[in-house]
Amino acid sequence: MRNLLFSVLVLTLLMSCGDKKNSNQKFLPDASGAINNVSVVAENDLWDGRVGEAIRNVLAKPIYGLPQDEPTFTISQIPPAVFSGFVTKNRTVLKIETGKEAGITISDDVYAKPQKVIVISGKTKEDIISVLKANDSKIIEIFRNEELTERMRQMSKSPHGFTSIKEKLGLTIQFASIYRIAKETENFFWIRKDITTGTSNLMIYELPFDAIKKNDSVVNQIIKIRDSIGKAHIEGPVEGSYLVTENAYTPFHGETIIDNKTTLETKGIWDVKNAFMGGPFINYAIEDKINKRWVIVEGFAFAPSVDKRNYMLELEAIIRSVKIE
Repeated sequence: MRNLLFSVLVLTLLMSCGDKKNSNQKFLPDASGAINNVSVVAENDLWDGRVGEAIRNVLAKPIYGLPQDEPTFTISQIPPAVFSGFVTKNRTVLKIETGKEAGITISDDVYAKPQKVIVISGKTKEDIISVLKANDSKIIEIFRNEELTERMRQMSKSPHGFTSIKEKLGLTIQFASIYRIAKETENFFWIRKDITTGTSNLMIYELPFDAIKKNDSVVNQIIKIRDSIGKAHIEGPVEGSYLVTENAYTPFHGETIIDNKTTLETKGIWDVKNAFMGGPFINYAIEDKINKRWVIVEGFAFAPSVDKRNYMLELEAIIRSVKIE
């Protein structure tokens, strides 16, 4: 009997601890905030001076690959004295703390979830500016990854139900059901979504493994391929018009990883031959060694007279969801 009572007591204590832990986890509210909007917690005198200028040089630098200059992030400055309650719930927060050793700390889910909080500290203004400059790329990458994850989470609430992409190309890709298939062949898909002033678009297709050779001419190879695909599949509004690359704008080229595979990344401007249309594109060539092919996934936006940053972030989030069988 005594052993039974002891066992009941232990079980009760464990359940109580579990309930307390769950309660603490539930207490953290959901993060909020517009996509690509960073809250900067800094004193007004810092924000109005050289520190504020250094912050803007990091967070508001123009994004490469857009037709017009657009900042990487929209910034909302908040003095520490009023940083409480609802304003602490933004998904991305950069805090400036003075009188401390120079450094950077990165924390998850401090005031809400999901959330990234980066704290830049220093004893002097020069310390803070130095830390900001030294961690420029890291800060942008952390906040952009958070926004990419959030955009995909939002779209996953109404996932598409297309099965032919997986059946024909042997891959899955996550996008919202508001997108529709505009064109489909045995190894090519054109997928699009209507937006306020135009469309967001995706192209998915495969190429033989020898179609792209990783050498000094790889950018020219990719541009030549995308122009041939545009001519074959993406017709313009008038007869004889089709999607091409704007040759007056030098494309950005680099490497990244998608689905644990080496991926060639190319950003630039597209236009339509024989028509007055254009916009940004982001092209990913995924090296699928197992299946001896390249999987090409490209996003491009047509949104005249409006900002295109958030449309391109959504397209990048979709592309980074690719899983190849």
